[in-house]
Amino acid sequence: MEYNIGQFIASKRKELGYTQQYLADKLNISFQAVSKWEKGGSLS
Repeated sequence: MEYNIGQFIASKRKELGYTQQYLADKLNISFQAVSKWEKGGSLS
């Protein structure tokens, strides 16, 4: 099974019980950026 970085971010975030908003706040980015990463839309 192929496992990409977006899937990894999503699984770890959920494992820790973090919302996309919470993770985004901790990283000082938008929750839309986290969503994009998880969907594989952009990693920059």
